[in-house]
Amino acid sequence: MKNIPVFLLYIITISNAFALGVNLDEPKTIKSNKVIYNVKSEEIQTSGDTEMTNQSGQRVKLDSVSLSKNASSVSANNIELWLGSHVYIRAKEMNREGIETIAKHAVFTACYGCDDYGNAWEISSYKTIHDQTEKMLYFHSASFWIYNDTFPIFWFPYYEMPDPSVKYKSGLLSPSFNSTHDMGTQFNIPIYINFSDKHDLTTTFSYLTKENPLFQVEHRLNLKRSEFHTKGSFTHNKAGENRWYINNQDKIELGEYARATIYIERTSDKTYLRQYGFYNYQPYLDSGVKLELFGQTSYIVADTHNFQELRHASGNQNSISGNILPNIRGVYQTDPFWRETYLSFSGDILGISGDKSSSQRAIGEARIISPWTLWGGNRLTLSASTRYDIYNFEKTPVYNDGVLNNSYSGVKSRFLPSGYIEWGLPMYDTKNSWTYILEPRARLTIMRHLDKDAVFAENNDSDARFLSDTTLFSDNRYAGLDLWENSNFVDYGARWAAFNANHNIEVFFGQTYDFTNTNEEINDNGFRNGFSDYVGRISYSRKYFQFASRFRLDRENMSINHTENSIYLGRGKTYITFGHIWDTQPIDISSTTDQNTHEVSAGAGIGITKRLSIQESAIYNISEHIMQRHAGGIYYEHPCYFFSLTYKRDNTIKWARSNDTTYQFKFGISIDGKHY
Repeated sequence: MKNIPVFLLYIITISNAFALGVNLDEPKTIKSNKVIYNVKSEEIQTSGDTEMTNQSGQRVKLDSVSLSKNASSVSANNIELWLGSHVYIRAKEMNREGIETIAKHAVFTACYGCDDYGNAWEISSYKTIHDQTEKMLYFHSASFWIYNDTFPIFWFPYYEMPDPSVKYKSGLLSPSFNSTHDMGTQFNIPIYINFSDKHDLTTTFSYLTKENPLFQVEHRLNLKRSEFHTKGSFTHNKAGENRWYINNQDKIELGEYARATIYIERTSDKTYLRQYGFYNYQPYLDSGVKLELFGQTSYIVADTHNFQELRHASGNQNSISGNILPNIRGVYQTDPFWRETYLSFSGDILGISGDKSSSQRAIGEARIISPWTLWGGNRLTLSASTRYDIYNFEKTPVYNDGVLNNSYSGVKSRFLPSGYIEWGLPMYDTKNSWTYILEPRARLTIMRHLDKDAVFAENNDSDARFLSDTTLFSDNRYAGLDLWENSNFVDYGARWAAFNANHNIEVFFGQTYDFTNTNEEINDNGFRNGFSDYVGRISYSRKYFQFASRFRLDRENMSINHTENSIYLGRGKTYITFGHIWDTQPIDISSTTDQNTHEVSAGAGIGITKRLSIQESAIYNISEHIMQRHAGGIYYEHPCYFFSLTYKRDNTIKWARSNDTTYQFKFGISIDGKHY
């Protein structure tokens, strides 16, 4: 019986000496043939097999162990360590001296038991050293194998990596490469530098066969109440040009009710992001500062925007211009002061500066909203608002019917009262596990009619007024705040829905009538003789199938003026997607064209196995008969490693050649679900 406490001491010491971070100080089962304890020398020796399993399932197996006093020296033969469900170490001989554990003829894998036919990958070495202080594994004469020792991939005279207990460690990350027609093959070598658990840096050196090297950096710092993230790249190309890109996103909490955001995104020229593979189809870059103040029923947001356009103006397409300095918005809502009636107050200050021109705008609005629930489930909402605008123009261009007439400088103001009354009656029924909902709805909006002098607002805001299922029953159908509906109108429509545990169906159909009958037939907004086009949506979804459609139908012949459709069928990695857009091209004050927008998109994925899949996606412009964008690849995700071979082609890039397709191959290993 005296041998039992000594054996437990031995087990604890062995776990600290050999397990490379494994915690075996809570043993669940212990098996050993024989343990000998020398009382005089305080040495421990075992013979035969010894095995221990702790509460979490970690195990150690060994034989012929010799443990000196105070565990200053340990040696053992035929060691096997299970540090987790898949992390495994095996060695013929292991010795510990001080903080170093030396294993000879060792094998390390983080893929133990992932496949029935062997370890997906493992590293064998003549000698492996584990430094307990540095928490590093050092491999001497190391070979990287696939599926036990069947396929040798790499041999390294020396290789090092952090042990599985380390979350972050500085060092070389998995290299990658990609290739394009103009830039050639690009080899990327990333280096990770860890300063702390909340502070790190990644630098990447990229060698290009047809261009000069590219340097990339990404810096991350997370503090208790702030986040700082900066990334950028730089190259001096063969043409002697310095080309670069920087993206900075900082969030700083200024207390419980305030937050500041700093965002900077700039590039040296319009084509740099596209040529070097950083382009994500963004049309422009935005830089500025944002301050947010929060309250229980109020908020204030102040932000600035400085834009860098990435698109080239061509044909009838115009690039944006001007910067926003500043934009301040605030809203305050009172508690209900009578039944459910409440007040809301809002303000908006906007400054826009462009080429030799600028304008400033201040808007103040007060609104009262009173919702009522009446007999039979009828819902009634009454609202009235008053708004006052002040504009200051400095050499602002003024357009009339798309023609630049002159520029204007001066101050203008306007008073805009409005109100609405909205009625709805949601009705529902249940039958045979289905729930049915039918809700007719109508809204009458009354607004002040403005004279022709108010046309100055059209030069400050978007004039697009596309009626859709989302803008029906809204205060203002225009895209911005400057343009005014300038009429009284009524919206009406109905929503029907049905659902059960497996199915969900929704149908909406509506229209609006404008009491200001201009007898004009304007294609861009769908209004004729006061009546708008019909708008609606249809959606259906179940476990493996989804369908959605939004549409606008001509009120006279029910032809399609606008439709957006999407279909998804599949599960997991096996799926099919289809999208379709048809839209009559807008006719407004800034551009005219007779070509409609008509494009289709499709995607598919095939899960060949649980881990291997093929994916493909494409967008085809039917109007111009060109393939706008397509991409695809092969993906393999194993619990212990991953790789992919992908390609991408964007034909919307004006400088690209027909065969300029980007290819990329990625490979890496995984340890306990983390990619390296």
